[in-house]
Amino acid sequence: MFKIALVILSLIALSHALGGIVGRGQKVTVVGKLTCNGAPAKDVKVKLYEDGTVYDTKMDTMNTLGDGSFSVNGSQTKIRKIDPKINIYHRCNHHSLCPKKVTIHVPKNAVGKGTKEAQLFDIGVLNLANKFPGETTDCIH
Repeated sequence: MFKIALVILSLIALSHALGGIVGRGQKVTVVGKLTCNGAPAKDVKVKLYEDGTVYDTKMDTMNTLGDGSFSVNGSQTKIRKIDPKINIYHRCNHHSLCPKKVTIHVPKNAVGKGTKEAQLFDIGVLNLANKFPGETTDCIH
């Protein structure tokens, strides 16, 4: 059993390493504006990840500006199509020790291939006072 697990982990590591050599370049850009009860949600952490099978790879991070806006972008070279997502860490109407985490998956058609520029994926204006499916709290981010 241990040998099988070792072989599987080795194959995953090898395919991940080869992805950077023989894969294709892929780009993604996500923009939006965050509010809390109608007011701009400033200084909210937004992270762009490639949602990996074994672990996620961070591609970009920023805090929202004074007007609540953000723009994150990233690129990776992989054999398979990347699966980008953004995580938003906020304290809107939440006074616990750890912030809430909202995850938004980016559609595959928003990923640019090769030298083609990434299509802009605009999440629009998001009111963080709302409840979101899969919303959790996250102390380690």
